[in-house]
Amino acid sequence: MCPFQRTRPLFAASLIALCICLLPTVLLWSQDNGRPIPPVAEKQPKVDMIHGDKRVDNYFWLREKTNPKVIEYLKAENAFAEQMLAPTKPLQEKLYQEMLGRIKQTDLSVPYRDGEYFYYSRTEEGKQYSIHCRKKGSLEAPEEITLDLNELAKGHKFMGLGAYQVSDDGNLLAYSLDSTGFRQYTLYIKDLRSGQVLPDKVDKTVSVVWAGDNKTLFYSIEDHAKRPYRLYRHTLGTNSDALIYEEKDELFRFYTGRTRSKDYIFMFINSLTTSEVRYLSANDPTGEWKIIAPRQHDREYEVDHHGELFYLLVNDTGRNFRLVSAPISDPSPQNWKELIPHRSDVMLTGMDFFANHYVIYERKNGLPEIRVTDFRSGQSHNLAFPEPVYSAFASTNREWNTNKLRYSYQSLVTPSSIFDYDMDTRQSTLLKQTEVLGGYDPKQYASERLYATAKDGARIPISLVYKKEFKRDGKAPMLLNGYGSYGSSYFVGFSSNRLSLLDRGFVVAIAHIRGGGEMGKAWHDQGRMLHKMNTFTDFIAAAEFLIAQKYTAKDRLVIEGGSAGGLLMGAVTNLRPDLFKAVASHVPFVDVINTMLDASLPLTVQEYEEWGNPNKKEEYDYIKQYCPYTNLAAKAYPAILVKTSFNDSQVMYWEPAKYVAKLRSLKTDKNSLLFVTNMGAGHGGSSGRYDRLREIALDYAFMLEQVGIK
Repeated sequence: MCPFQRTRPLFAASLIALCICLLPTVLLWSQDNGRPIPPVAEKQPKVDMIHGDKRVDNYFWLREKTNPKVIEYLKAENAFAEQMLAPTKPLQEKLYQEMLGRIKQTDLSVPYRDGEYFYYSRTEEGKQYSIHCRKKGSLEAPEEITLDLNELAKGHKFMGLGAYQVSDDGNLLAYSLDSTGFRQYTLYIKDLRSGQVLPDKVDKTVSVVWAGDNKTLFYSIEDHAKRPYRLYRHTLGTNSDALIYEEKDELFRFYTGRTRSKDYIFMFINSLTTSEVRYLSANDPTGEWKIIAPRQHDREYEVDHHGELFYLLVNDTGRNFRLVSAPISDPSPQNWKELIPHRSDVMLTGMDFFANHYVIYERKNGLPEIRVTDFRSGQSHNLAFPEPVYSAFASTNREWNTNKLRYSYQSLVTPSSIFDYDMDTRQSTLLKQTEVLGGYDPKQYASERLYATAKDGARIPISLVYKKEFKRDGKAPMLLNGYGSYGSSYFVGFSSNRLSLLDRGFVVAIAHIRGGGEMGKAWHDQGRMLHKMNTFTDFIAAAEFLIAQKYTAKDRLVIEGGSAGGLLMGAVTNLRPDLFKAVASHVPFVDVINTMLDASLPLTVQEYEEWGNPNKKEEYDYIKQYCPYTNLAAKAYPAILVKTSFNDSQVMYWEPAKYVAKLRSLKTDKNSLLFVTNMGAGHGGSSGRYDRLREIALDYAFMLEQVGIK
């Protein structure tokens, strides 16, 4: 999912020097019958006892980020991977040029209106980053550049844009930047009239929202574990910011947002299972924040505004949520009025409110639906979508008094398409479809939805795409993707990069396994905590089904996942190493027990409600069944490519580093085990668009080589 930058090869002199400095911590690779021997990390046993279970971690020392031996080990692994992949260099370059050749390098996003201005971003050929712009009054007006990320990125290996919020009068821009990949953002304020950046600056910010007076903004900051926990009010030109709120429960984090009506500012306080929302009049920034409904265990809700009412999506009567209204004068639960009841087969996933309409986003049968209701008539209708497998979701909608809903539609075959939907006439107008250069013909490709049967009888949706000339004879190579965590639905979208696989005969599939949200909240519940094993056995069932149906074969099947999907890769590879030819694992969460035992790490405490708390014996014993690092064993494994980033704040680099080091010491096969660390990026890999294409080219070259496609 998130590929990473490769490093340059080391020459003989530097290899000798590196070998000397690494001993005895790392044994650097040499040549054995023409085949490089990989680095071997030294074992330094760390012994822990928990619940009477003795745990020995030989590679705990790799957590020492400032230890030169750790850096040297990572660089040695990069050099080894570079050497092993050297024969694929021509293929990598060919893939890169193919993917680059399909992209319109100088391009423009669809402008959206906010106040008096039309906002958009554009790219220029040869430049890594977007340029953010606006025009006043009409698209024929002169262009104003609000932020040029290419300029801001100078002197940095990484540049990520976080907040981008313009004040109501259009004069001030609050924006935040991450220059390391650690997802730690610094807030700046720019006067768009003069182009000057004001002295106001705050580190470690998360969400940012302007009040209605054009001089006050609210921002949240994160704690040591990267949890948004404090909300401050800042007035331009002052040096002292008022602390508005502090969340002391480590299970909870929060973010702020403003309603489309611009009347209210919300503070959404959430754990993974429980919500609380506080609100403030946007025109009274020093006023009192009030609670809509106090937190109640296992009750989640979100809020929007229209007129004299708040509207809530809430799961108090069923896991899949219902829609209720509540008077602003007293929005407590006893005053809630139901508008859409809970339905066991339909998940309400979001909402948008406009002056005359409201829009509800749903999931039914594993697919997204968009439902529009007219406040004036009370009539509701759903948008129609033409394909069996697709994604449809809201695009940028900043205007309040409009009958147009802007939405995005794409599928495994149809490129990303932006539409304006007239909620009165019920007509969609295509504004832009991402152009695929080089003569892409969607009629040459087909997508479909299949269902595998899990061992307990659950039906697991599978989305597929392939060229129409594909034959179901068990000979085609396949890339099978999966995630299955946090209730997140795996995105079913178009990728022009993926054509480089499809045009070489690959079938590309997505297993919508439990732990995700494709089939509603219950689908998530059945794949988390003490039901997490379903996530892994579902994926195995999907792979076995696709093989049985002759879409592919064991020796042609490549699997891929990132982050929690990397956990999936590690778990299923331990359970069924015979089932897969090759594995691509990106920023993988593979050291589950050790990470979840360390409350000082980012995300740990907040995710007790997803994985469990191993300080509790029952939950420790359950996690131990599937933890990839814990369950590595002396046996044959498929070829594996593991990629990480040194500045990852979500899955620390040492998890995959430890995993690879331990796997090298145990595996009995001669299949490739490659480990690539991007030393200048974070969880999402390289920030530059050209660098990212290079990373994907490496991934694809590895996959193609493993299935014998040169």
